[in-house]
Amino acid sequence: MAQVLQDAFIGAVMGELLKAVLEAQRKAAAFRPTLQELESTLEKIKPIVAEIQELSEELNQDKGEIEPLVEEIRKGKDLVLKCSGIRWYTCWKKPSYKDKLDGLERSLKSYLDLVLQLQMARDIKKNLVEVKKVQVMVLDRGRRAGLEGYFLPEAIPNPVGFQVPLWELKMEFFKDDTSLLVLSAPPGCGKTTLATLFCHDKDVQERFKDNIFFIRVSKKQTMESVVQRMYMLKGHRDPVFQGEEDAHYHLENLLKSMDPNPILLVLDDVWPETVYILDKLKFNIPGFKVLVTSRSVYPKYKYQKLNPLNDKDSRTLFDNSAFLPDQPKPDIPEDVINQIVKECKGFPLAITVVGRSLCGEPIEVWRTRAMALAEAGPVMEGSELYSELYSCLEKSLDALDKQPKVKQCFMDLALFPEDDLIPAAALIDMWSELYKLDEDGLQAVANLYQLSARNLADLVVTRTDAEGYNHHFVTQHDLLRELIIYQSSLEFMEQRDRLIVEIFRNQVPDWCSERKQLSIHCRILSISTDEKFSSSSWRIQAPELQVMVLNFRTKTFTLPKFMTGPNETPLEVLILRNYGVSPADVKNFPQLLSSLSTLKKIRLEQISIPPSLFTTLHFQTLEKITIVLCRVTLAFNPSSSRISQPLPNLKEINIDYCKDLVELPIEICKLTNLKKLRITNCHNLAALPDEIGSLKNLEELTLSSCIGLSELPEAIGYLENLRSLDISECADVRKLPEAIGELGKNLRRIQMMGCSKNFWVPDSVLKLESLEEVGCDEDTAPLWEPFVQVMKRLKVKVRKEEINLNWLHGGRF
Repeated sequence: MAQVLQDAFIGAVMGELLKAVLEAQRKAAAFRPTLQELESTLEKIKPIVAEIQELSEELNQDKGEIEPLVEEIRKGKDLVLKCSGIRWYTCWKKPSYKDKLDGLERSLKSYLDLVLQLQMARDIKKNLVEVKKVQVMVLDRGRRAGLEGYFLPEAIPNPVGFQVPLWELKMEFFKDDTSLLVLSAPPGCGKTTLATLFCHDKDVQERFKDNIFFIRVSKKQTMESVVQRMYMLKGHRDPVFQGEEDAHYHLENLLKSMDPNPILLVLDDVWPETVYILDKLKFNIPGFKVLVTSRSVYPKYKYQKLNPLNDKDSRTLFDNSAFLPDQPKPDIPEDVINQIVKECKGFPLAITVVGRSLCGEPIEVWRTRAMALAEAGPVMEGSELYSELYSCLEKSLDALDKQPKVKQCFMDLALFPEDDLIPAAALIDMWSELYKLDEDGLQAVANLYQLSARNLADLVVTRTDAEGYNHHFVTQHDLLRELIIYQSSLEFMEQRDRLIVEIFRNQVPDWCSERKQLSIHCRILSISTDEKFSSSSWRIQAPELQVMVLNFRTKTFTLPKFMTGPNETPLEVLILRNYGVSPADVKNFPQLLSSLSTLKKIRLEQISIPPSLFTTLHFQTLEKITIVLCRVTLAFNPSSSRISQPLPNLKEINIDYCKDLVELPIEICKLTNLKKLRITNCHNLAALPDEIGSLKNLEELTLSSCIGLSELPEAIGYLENLRSLDISECADVRKLPEAIGELGKNLRRIQMMGCSKNFWVPDSVLKLESLEEVGCDEDTAPLWEPFVQVMKRLKVKVRKEEINLNWLHGGRF
């Protein structure tokens, strides 16, 4: 409030001076020429000062650079008012006041001479604000907002074999008659790699500057969803269009608003199902160009083919993948290596996967692999080149036969949509039940690192100093996902342990139909629906089902019904994920929960949680709830958040990116067996209730990036079993509570990266006899120096701020 009053005062002072100048011109004709010059100067300065003032507020910075000017204006107002009061009988004062007005004019003109510097400051602040907006948008919309596929992927260091194709692509794309160019190649040939290199090329960067859009497209993408997310990237929130024509109209307006600057739009991995979008990108906008990557050639559009790597580049890439750098090369016969490389057919994906799978293996494995690749026949319908590629990849998966759990984990990645950014936390939930891996996720993440080392998945970590694995994500090449689905489809439906279903429109499989009510016997079920799905009557009868993943895109989604009674589904893990641009309304939610009495873990992403959530949670088995990017207002208000029955086994609650969470429900504080409470990126969370002290068994409290939180309650001192406290990026929290010292026996770790440099650490921290680590940045590290001298176990780890947006470009588009 004080800041708002200060801003209003600054604006009022300048306005009052202008008003006084205009009034003085009317009353004091003798000063009119000087006052007119003064008026002109003020009119030029006013908008720049106002804009810098506004930008400073957005950046939470002080206004030191304009305060001298404001003080001068305030004095000038008093001077002008005095000039207005001069009458004929005090005309002897005129020369004196004339000199003072001239002095004011010169002073203001000196500021006017600095207009360029002011404009530079303004522009710098604009850039800072834009960076902040992107970060806030990332935090607000998060991983599930649809922005993942819209950030330019990171530059690829030292790519092998792409120099000539890049030069050829630039030559063709920069021709005056090229407005849309399709880069076509088989899967795994490096289309996305080349498009990424193109976007990072110096000539391309200089031409298009900040107007480069990189968009992943999927089979189920629509024109509306593409334009919606482009609008969101430009700062517009949840735009809604009345169909494709309306989306086309708004896209044209958006592009014209960026004119006359050239615009590059890259649509990566366009399928025949979505090629119609290209027809809607024909705008009469100079400098607007579109680059498309696709497995197919579309004759109506200009295209350029990307060929597989030549023999020399294939061998170089294989050696980089199969042999460790700075290590002696193993004694593998050249003919064996050349035979394996030859069977990879020049596909970069196959070369790296096969090479990684052979790294460190004995000669016998190399010879066996060479023979298997030479003898392998086509495994899929389609072109011979596609079949050979799939055969090559399939043989490489044989290396995982020695590690059956790792192979099953690899197969489970296909449960999530193509180009998806898969939360490692969701995989941990699944694998702890399916394969009895540890609940903390150590074994699961170790398996992911193994898959990453074999180039079968990419593991992205967005924050390295946080407890748990909520900042770990996984991406997978869509070709590998297709291979998993193909291999699963070789078994009869009744024998499949893992069933992956994609539903287009309302084409629900027979076994889901309420009329037929057929049973399936899989343990793992994934169902993905598109934006046209609207079925409200479907049922699942799966007496052995343990894990279900539901992926959908519609604004309203009706959950399936499950059988009850003797054939009740023994579901243990439910993952419900909305891929739209805003939280969806989910129907049948209470009914679904009431029919799943064995549920242990629930993960909800981007849905409007109904008010009945807590009142219907009556499971004795429930252990973990994760809520991401959801609307929680209805579920968390006092009348609807009452927990009707105790949840004796609930150990963990995660609430992430829920922007309407203002206050933590007191009912949560009644879950006395809770061990982990993580509330992250909830910007409007203003306070924690004093009742939080009732969580006597709580071991981890994470409140990172809750930028609206102003303080920690003293009741935290009652959390006698707390081992870890994370308040990173809580910039408005200015101190640790005095009662922090009461946690002396168990508190081992405090994370406070990004906290205010004016943070206050109370002397009571000296009682924290078990404290081993404080993670902070350079601004707050000095606060702990006096305590380190006394607390011998304490180590202060200074970390630099991590702004990692690389995880965004691995998204579902």
